[in-house]
Amino acid sequence: MFVIGTAGHVDHGKSTLIRAMSGIDPDRLKEEKSRGMTIELGFAWVTLPSGREVSIVDVPGHERFVRNMLMGVGGVDLALLIIAADEGVMPQTREHLAILDLLDIRHGIVVLTKADLVDKDWLDLVSAEVEEAIADTSLAGSPIVSVSGETGQGIPELLTLIDARLDELPAHADIGRPRLPVDRAFTMSGFGAVVTGTLSGGRLRIGQEVTLLPSGKRARIRGLQSHQSSLDEALPGARVAVNLSGIEHTDISRGDILTTPGWLKPTTAFDVSLRVVNDAPRPIRHNHHLALFSGSREVPVTVRLLEGDAVAPGQSGWAQIKSSEPVCVLHGDRFVLRDTQDTMGGGVVLDVDAPRHRRNDSDLIARLDTLASGSGEDVTLSKLTDVEPATVPELAKAINQSEEETRSAAADLVASGAAIDIGEDGKPLLYTVAGWSALRSTALNAINEYHSKYPLRPGVPREALRGQLKLKAAPFVRVVSALSASGEIRADASWISSPSHYPKLGPQQQSTVDSYLRSLSADPYSPPTDSPIDPELLVLLESRGEVVRAGDVVFLGTVFKEMTDRVVEHARAGGAVSITEVRGLFGSSRKYVLALLEELDRRGITVRRGDDRFVRDL
Repeated sequence: MFVIGTAGHVDHGKSTLIRAMSGIDPDRLKEEKSRGMTIELGFAWVTLPSGREVSIVDVPGHERFVRNMLMGVGGVDLALLIIAADEGVMPQTREHLAILDLLDIRHGIVVLTKADLVDKDWLDLVSAEVEEAIADTSLAGSPIVSVSGETGQGIPELLTLIDARLDELPAHADIGRPRLPVDRAFTMSGFGAVVTGTLSGGRLRIGQEVTLLPSGKRARIRGLQSHQSSLDEALPGARVAVNLSGIEHTDISRGDILTTPGWLKPTTAFDVSLRVVNDAPRPIRHNHHLALFSGSREVPVTVRLLEGDAVAPGQSGWAQIKSSEPVCVLHGDRFVLRDTQDTMGGGVVLDVDAPRHRRNDSDLIARLDTLASGSGEDVTLSKLTDVEPATVPELAKAINQSEEETRSAAADLVASGAAIDIGEDGKPLLYTVAGWSALRSTALNAINEYHSKYPLRPGVPREALRGQLKLKAAPFVRVVSALSASGEIRADASWISSPSHYPKLGPQQQSTVDSYLRSLSADPYSPPTDSPIDPELLVLLESRGEVVRAGDVVFLGTVFKEMTDRVVEHARAGGAVSITEVRGLFGSSRKYVLALLEELDRRGITVRRGDDRFVRDL
């Protein structure tokens, strides 16, 4: 499915043309019909000669309603720049053309309407004027066709040309991350809340849970329609009406994003490539207050220039957009900036949720230049520095592209030596070379420092090292596995150490340990609890399995195993075991028996129910 959008000066026949093409009047409001002027977005659809059905978004042309025009033009695949043949290029023609250029809409047709009111020589003059107007824009070289919405002249040829132009477009990508910028929200009797918009990035299905951002409110899809036909599933590129349950239409605003939960995060600061339009009445200056238009949303923003103090008309620069309200943008999204009267400029989102930067930073400028114009591999590598360690889905989300494209780019980076893959089972976990080197150094330094501080301990507790590296559990496991495989660390279920580290006791320490172990063996089921020993020596004995700590009681390791086996055997034979029975088994006091049983509970060997212990089914 594709979406066609109109653009052009007021009273140049946009709505009349749509009626002639589709038989549908896009003007819905009484005021629009009485004034003969489009005020709000209008919608229609048409079946082309090839048989494919396309959506049409009609936008207002009056300068007072440019804001409304911007709400509907963002999801357009093919633009119809409509110019009345009897008037030619007018002020709003140029502003709408500038907006299409800022949004980088590269597929278009110039439609000269009211062709029945002029002769051929005049049409030729207007065509020449149009060619000059579009020459330095994204619509340069677009075909020009003459029509009359009143007589039908040229309409069949226009529909055929639209078909041909759409053949040049690729199918809309389904990357599993749907976004529907809401351009209308209303209620229908018996159905509830309904929103409309142009879907991109992924599909929507009946019954699916969705969220509306930036509010974060949840709802469920009750129904889907496109062109008044019910759907079970809506595909990217379609104009869609979504009936929602679990939410009121008053909780939804134009500009909200309907999407699936958990992946899209609103932001209030993002880095951009900025361009000021040629006809801007003034430069965009540092800390300039403007209105940002993204998708179907308008929000006040401050433009912080990252280089220089101003960007002049016709020039480009780097900036950070600081919005007064959260907005949902992704890398590669395009936007427009306006003041109260004029379209000033726009650009491309490069880095989402960006920190505040020091201005005129050459490293930052180089990074933004890479994000703006680098190759796919360059952009992937640059984004990887932000999210490493990253899985392919995480990296794809950061770049706003498909997992297939990201997987291919990541494989090329690994093959060239620019990235490191420490994943397994065909599931990459990626680091940049610099990122992996930094992490490796941090890990090895942390281990060596721990050995220096605690020479008698077998190593760093795994969770302590994970905390120092600030890694989630799954990436940490892969990091440990990779460093172990390279021989740089030694790891077991509890400890991580340098391969060369082995705790060694001095003569005096060994004597202390031997004496302590003899004291525990003197009365093994009721060992003394007042025999002091250096805590570091006790940790060493535990790591070797020579002793087991059960609360405040320390048993010899062999004794603890014997006691455990006997408790389990007794409990299995009788179905359960009580504290009194365990006291009888070992001739110990309640203090020792309770410490033993609570340790068995903690280890998951037994479970307490009332006063009895039962053996867990392992």
